[in-house]
Amino acid sequence: MSFEYNFTQIEEKWQKEWEGKSLYETSEDSQAESFYALEMFPYPSGRLHMGHVRVYSIGDVMARFKRMRGYNVLHPMGWDAFGLPAENAAIEHGNIHPHDWTWDNIDQMKKQLKSMGLSYDWNRELATASPEYYRWTQWLFLQMYKNDLAYKKKSAVNWCPSCETVLANEQVVDGECERCEAAVEDKELAQWFLRITDYADQLIDDHELLEKWPDRVKEMQKNWIGRSKGLRINFPVKGFEEELEVFTTRPDTIYGATYMVLAPEHPLVEDILDRSENQEDIKARVEEMKEQQEEERTSPKSEKIGVDTGFKAINPLSGEEIPVYIANFVLMEYGTGAIMAVPGHDQRDYDFAKKYGLNIRQVIKPEAEDIEVDLEEEAFTEEGVLINSDKYSGLTSKEAFAEMARDLEEAGLGQEEVNYRLKDWLISRQRYWGAPIPIVYCDECGRVPVPEKELPVELPYEVELEAGGESPLSRNKDFLHTDCPECGQEARRETDTMDTFVDSSWYFLRYLDAGNEEVPFQKDKVNEWCPVDVYVGGVEHAILHLLYARFFTKVVRDLELADVDEPFDHYLAQGMVLKDGAKMSKSRGNVVDPLDMLSEFGADATRMFILFAAPPKKDLEWSHEGIEGLYRFIKRVWRLVKENKDILNGESAPVSDDQLTAENLEGEDRDILRFMHKSIKKVTEDVSERQTFNTAISAIMELTNEISDYISDRSPEHINGSLFRKSVENLLLLLAPFAPHVTEELWTELGNEFSIHEQSWPHYRESALEKDELEIAIQINGQVRDHMMIPAEIEEDKLKEKVLNRDKVQKYVDNDEVKKIIVVPEKLVNVVV
Repeated sequence: MSFEYNFTQIEEKWQKEWEGKSLYETSEDSQAESFYALEMFPYPSGRLHMGHVRVYSIGDVMARFKRMRGYNVLHPMGWDAFGLPAENAAIEHGNIHPHDWTWDNIDQMKKQLKSMGLSYDWNRELATASPEYYRWTQWLFLQMYKNDLAYKKKSAVNWCPSCETVLANEQVVDGECERCEAAVEDKELAQWFLRITDYADQLIDDHELLEKWPDRVKEMQKNWIGRSKGLRINFPVKGFEEELEVFTTRPDTIYGATYMVLAPEHPLVEDILDRSENQEDIKARVEEMKEQQEEERTSPKSEKIGVDTGFKAINPLSGEEIPVYIANFVLMEYGTGAIMAVPGHDQRDYDFAKKYGLNIRQVIKPEAEDIEVDLEEEAFTEEGVLINSDKYSGLTSKEAFAEMARDLEEAGLGQEEVNYRLKDWLISRQRYWGAPIPIVYCDECGRVPVPEKELPVELPYEVELEAGGESPLSRNKDFLHTDCPECGQEARRETDTMDTFVDSSWYFLRYLDAGNEEVPFQKDKVNEWCPVDVYVGGVEHAILHLLYARFFTKVVRDLELADVDEPFDHYLAQGMVLKDGAKMSKSRGNVVDPLDMLSEFGADATRMFILFAAPPKKDLEWSHEGIEGLYRFIKRVWRLVKENKDILNGESAPVSDDQLTAENLEGEDRDILRFMHKSIKKVTEDVSERQTFNTAISAIMELTNEISDYISDRSPEHINGSLFRKSVENLLLLLAPFAPHVTEELWTELGNEFSIHEQSWPHYRESALEKDELEIAIQINGQVRDHMMIPAEIEEDKLKEKVLNRDKVQKYVDNDEVKKIIVVPEKLVNVVV
């Protein structure tokens, strides 16, 4: 008899059945506890990659598992559909529109996602590029604008000459565009910003609420926000009315300040040039510095370039006159654009001082007396005890901070302050395929927000895409020219579009109320479902997307649109999928196409391999042999049911758990019962507590082996049909979240009602895990010499006595003195002679 496993037929059958029965739609009136499972939604490139398969498989296991545990699960999917790739594809191909390219890709990827058997509620599907969605993106922008959280100003910005648009600081990596890796340039433009800095303290302090987030993600955000407590100190400059303001986190080192440094963009530089006797030389060096990119200027490896202005600043505490330099390693965007340089206790200042022959002075020594400081090779950068610091000598760094802060404030020369590395979020983009910023410019009324009733401000279909340094929307006259909402006169629309990270900063809220045409989401729905219970995505989004989503959530709360503080309760950051030790990429030629794997091995085997090969948080090395192994395992489960169908559906089955107890069973029947409950406990804990799906699948494999061994070489009349059926049913239930199609098919083969995914997750009984007897090892001086069976509840003294009476033990002990007997419960006894 043939028991061929035809995964294509099975998967198509059940995917159609699930969709037809609306199996995964979320109930709006369920009394069950809610659970929001979410994976980061994809950009619709048109084709899945292995990273997609991994993140969606992880999220789907969690969603299916929670449904079977009795939760009302929300598991939606949508599309991060705006962005440059669509626009660039249109420019490259010439005959396709970004809108058409995007929606064609959505259609393709939706079919691919469905072919994986993912349990999404497609009724909640959204795309950020649809007017129905970006209407509310624009509405949220207007709420921020009305509350002074959105503003426009002229600023030096990061300009990508390849993408022909502005980039936020977070989108510049090592001086290059994060997307295309072109060298980023500085440019002066009027741009729109969101006041994320108003939330800097909350974004750091509320990390305490995120107990289920990876520590490294929280640390990355803290470092990016860069909160630092210090003093703002005024240094008078001889011959100038203006004082130099510096911010320092180490005021305890002020007596070691031997020179000052200005950024080449500092306002005082122009006055210095006007008054300098060496004007031409200084000006030439300043222009040279300005031409350097930020990364080049600030990298520890880059050469420090500076020029002495000839002017002197006065140390406000010591009264010492110190030279004022202009140097490339100080930026106007950070702090005040000026620093007090302490070469003895800052390595960057030390390197500059060595190059230009400036004084290096030690003013901090270690608290431990036996540690010597040698400033011949490098700066001493730790805190310690002050020396050479007048009345502050002998104080610790922390004590000196407080004393100096008080003295400088009393003298009107300084004040305590908290500073941040974080800058406001620049959201303007000079490209077409994004949400238009809903602002109108009127010569009479100035800047005017578009009335909410006129939203969305829709993108025109007809557009010339070549950017040329300005938004393509500026060349569409029908879009550009409008009437002022206030006075009715001719006005101009804003032609910049929003950064796509604005769209993705609130999409998880729209899923809750995706069809609402009156508001972006109802407050009570957000309060019910949020924060998201588990959010699955890559660690590479730690700063950009996750930080912005947290900011948006806090703004939504402050606008009284919801009562939640954080968007995501548990962030599960999955590792990358590698091949040959490297991240998959076309340039390396090591890409594995998931569609090929789905075609060759089926969705269940592909999902199971991606979950079995490594824990979610670790990188995964692709293995063709590995997926073949999981495919063979699924076929083994298939045969286990198909070949024993008569026994499984016999007269003795089914029975309830209450009828299958250790007290009613003996020998191998009791062993398989115990192993079944042990497996349920292991899989349950691995999925719910540890999210180690690889070990959960391993436990399912072991259970399969045990069940197969239990029935092997037995005639049907010697098999406990009730126990066999219950074991197989529980095996299928445990396997269902990982391999949804084959388990659905086999569940119905057993005569059970559709669907296995609506069944309750199996429960284990502690009483069934208890053993009557167990095997232990016996060691003599650490070497295993024997094994023995013992009663599970044996007392330790009786155990030692039994061990010493063993013939093998007597042989090895002979006449030697037994010094001690070490008992490791349920594992071993070590006799030390």
